[in-house]
Amino acid sequence: MPGRAAAPASGRRVMKYASGLVAVGFALVLWQGIVTLTGLPKFILPGPLLVAETWWTNRLLIAEHTLITAMEVLIGLGIGTALGIASAIYLASSRIGRLVIQPVLVFTQALPVFALAPILTLWLGFGLGSKIAMAVLIIYFPVTSSFCDGLMRTPQGLLDLSQTMQAGRWRTLWLIRIPAALPSLGSGIRLAAVYAPIGAVIGEWVGASRGLGYLMLLANGRAKTDLMFAAMLTLGVFAVLLHLLVHLATRHLGASLEERG
Repeated sequence: MPGRAAAPASGRRVMKYASGLVAVGFALVLWQGIVTLTGLPKFILPGPLLVAETWWTNRLLIAEHTLITAMEVLIGLGIGTALGIASAIYLASSRIGRLVIQPVLVFTQALPVFALAPILTLWLGFGLGSKIAMAVLIIYFPVTSSFCDGLMRTPQGLLDLSQTMQAGRWRTLWLIRIPAALPSLGSGIRLAAVYAPIGAVIGEWVGASRGLGYLMLLANGRAKTDLMFAAMLTLGVFAVLLHLLVHLATRHLGASLEERG
């Protein structure tokens, strides 16, 4: 029976990846068809073949800037996730915190990110610090919100059981509420993994001398649209891979916790 259950699951994953590849292939063919049929100049819309050629020609340059952006994103993801987890635990444990701090968090999300980027650059300089701070700001809210919702929606049956066993407030939090909220935390981190590159690139657009965002601005200023597309697609692939790695990590962690439970 376990073997039969694993086979359909594996088949569904293969179909999912295959459908994704088909969708990407269709998009590339459509892109090339539009360029060929319309005859658009390459500085307006370069074709995928030209972008691929440009990417290969400038692979070392793109890799150098990708490394900087990846460092900003990964550090920001780690810090933002840690702060989000700590904040969610505090909000779920404190009624006053929910009444006072949660509205402030919601208000901060109404502020446009582009408005904060110049301020952070002014405060933290043109180095990695301002870009990491931008990534943290974008990551922090979805992690905090998702995990806090999970903590607040613990099944009532588990809470009744902890009350029957006379478990204290903190034991109930660590042994029941947090494990029950881990799927929500995983969803928040997966969402943050998609948003994290956005924060880093916005910071690079405002002020930087390295990174994929800087490379895109540089290529755009020199009318090298093919290089700009190559950098942009590299950023997209990086975001997809990061989301996939976070998804696999959270799923593996959830499976390990279930086995221990």
